Amino acid sequence: MLDDISEAVLAREDVLKYPREQVHAYLDELRTTQRHKFYRALQHPLYPILRKIERRHENLHHVATAVRSQRVVYASNHKSHTDYLVEPLVLDDHGIRPPLIAAGINLFGGPLGLIHKHVTGAIPIRRNTKDPAYLITLKAYVAEILKKHDLFFYPEGGRSYSGELKPAKTGLFNAALSAERADLVIIPTAVAYDLVLEDHILAHQRVKKRQRPFARELAEMVRYAVGYWSRAFVSFGAPIAAGNCDPRSRTEVLELTRLVRRCIGSLYKVLPTAVFAAAMRPSITRRDLEDRIDRLLEELAARHANLGVSSGRQAIEEAAEPLELRGIVVAERGRFRVRERTVLRYYARTIEHLLVTTGRTH
Repeated sequence: MLDDISEAVLAREDVLKYPREQVHAYLDELRTTQRHKFYRALQHPLYPILRKIERRHENLHHVATAVRSQRVVYASNHKSHTDYLVEPLVLDDHGIRPPLIAAGINLFGGPLGLIHKHVTGAIPIRRNTKDPAYLITLKAYVAEILKKHDLFFYPEGGRSYSGELKPAKTGLFNAALSAERADLVIIPTAVAYDLVLEDHILAHQRVKKRQRPFARELAEMVRYAVGYWSRAFVSFGAPIAAGNCDPRSRTEVLELTRLVRRCIGSLYKVLPTAVFAAAMRPSITRRDLEDRIDRLLEELAARHANLGVSSGRQAIEEAAEPLELRGIVVAERGRFRVRERTVLRYYARTIEHLLVTTGRTH
């Protein structure tokens, strides 16, 4: 039996030209249900992971104001599989109505897939498909979803394997605009961690070559969770009005996408581990590293970066021990030496978009 959203999708003129059986199959795959009471209860079985991440937020007033009278689409950078937990829970912690989440289809296997499908309200996305029937069905489904729900998605697509802020894709922006809601706003959202749980996994792969089974990724994450602790900063930007943007205009959609990406980049919290990594050399004294970080912070401040650290001394005091425990650097005789160059560069690249020149490290 079809639900209201599926019936509305099947009735859309742009969907009618594709085989009905094919569209039905894609709708069955996309269909999701959010049971918020159960979603809140998920925090308890996930506590072993969540207790290792201290959730912090900035500018939540932008969200609180927008949800009163507007349809909200959150667009965030994508660092970790923990993003799906941390960012929605920041909203839930403060009584903000829960959005549906667009997530990679690789997350929908096994028991976790059932939770996403029937509890969290996650929409499985086939990121790399070129099938026009799928793309038009997805676009129509998102447009219909936005008549009843807010949406949270990641314009980069998958996680950043290199650490850098990746270019944004236009697909889900176009789908959201197709809802043709005059009250539609985009809220740029940035998430930053002192330490990313999958840092070693992502950094050594650097570029996503193929989709690995999520069960294998999860097992690796559990391994690297031993001794792990991090803060997660979720920063929300001012709402960007999108109701008048024409989804049929590639220029307008591209301009909106680039604007949102710039906003996400400027919101990104610059944390001690990032500036430590960006200033680090293969071997350097504590004093020289402190001076390099101070100069880097001056440059970032001049570019109005969202700084979470004020001095080289503070950065070293807060970043050195976590990076050493993570096996990324080692301190000996008043000097810091690099142990995991690839992982250190991963953290350095997280703020590369804020700097005048790139490729400055190592």
